Parts: sequence; structure tokens; C-alpha cells
Amino acid sequence: MAPTRLAGLTKLTLETAPSVCHACIWWQAREGRGVDKARWMERVEMDHGPFGTVYYDGSGRMLGSMQYGPAAFFPRAQDLPGGPPSDDAMLVTCAYLVEESAPWVLQSLFLAAIGEARDRNAAAIETFAYRYAEEESAYKRVRVHKTVFPADFLEDFGFRIIRSAGRVGLARLELGGLVPVLEGKRATVLRVLKEALLPKPVPAPRP
Repeated sequence: MAPTRLAGLTKLTLETAPSVCHACIWWQAREGRGVDKARWMERVEMDHGPFGTVYYDGSGRMLGSMQYGPAAFFPRAQDLPGGPPSDDAMLVTCAYLVEESAPWVLQSLFLAAIGEARDRNAAAIETFAYRYAEEESAYKRVRVHKTVFPADFLEDFGFRIIRSAGRVGLARLELGGLVPVLEGKRATVLRVLKEALLPKPVPAPRP
């Protein structure tokens, strides 16, 4: 079976994402305002490149997608609790998982975003976090569509909350200590960052 693969989220690959993502402009416009998403995508791709990552399984079925880029491209972030995001950081705005029971997809998407941010010489990567109660269900914490992410999930990657308003906060991961990789090598990015950021499995105790 062919391996899973990552691709940049662009105007073309967006067509493979769930239909709810096709015309969504929640992050692209401030409250009460509109924006032409087609023009927005063209401008971002011209100025920055892909605005996220799409994750496919070996048969080409989409497993999940994540949107991110310079915070200036996402005006709604200026008004959210804990904001605004920093000018020197790349902002992760949202993710969509085809199956909410597969949090490893979200983990892989974050690893790819971190790698691309480092690859593009961003000083940090930021996103909005929510501190759930300990007893909250996994479904509530990792829903199909996410615009804020569990704070403890982000902390496992090294994010820290730099500003908060109630349970919502702006989480930041400094990238200065991560090893750079060649731009565009998404598979290499994912492998290197898994080795750098994820804990090694602990052997099970002998019976």
C-alpha cells in the first residue's frame, strides 16, 4: 500500500478538502465584513505560497487539512481573546479531521506546520488554545473541525500560553532551537520534527 503523503493547501488542493472549507472566510475577514476567497487565495499564494497542509492516505483519500500562514492574512485573529498574534510568528488558524477518532492526524498536521514555519524562517508558530476540564470527552477536545486547540495537546509540542482571557489563550512555540530543513521537503520535515519533538515510546514492563 502506498504511504501517506502531505501536500500544500492551495486553491487547487482545497477542492479535495471537505466542502465546508471551500467558501469559509471566517478567518479571512473581520466580523461583519466580507472577502473574496478566490482573490485571497491568489494573493496569499503569490506572496507566501501554500496556506496550509493537506494530509492524504495511501489511496489518495484526505485524512485532514490545516490552514496556517502569516497572521496578517487572517484579520479575525486580531479580535479573538488572547490575541492579537505576533508579527514574527506563523499562525495556525484551524484544522479539519475526517475522523475525529484519529488524533494522530492532527498531531501530524501540527508537525508539518511547525516544520514549514521553521523552513520559512518564522521566529515562532502561534495558535489559539483552550484549556478544557480534565474530565472533558475526547470527542469534545478533538472535534471534526477545530478553530482552537486543547492547551495540553499544544504543551506536548512545547507551546506555552503567552496571553489568556478565561479559558482561551494565545499559545506560542519558539522555533529558534529547531534544526532547519530544505524548503518544500514536507516528508523530511515531518520525520525530523517527529524525532525532535515527540517522546520516544517507553518499553512496556515485563510481566
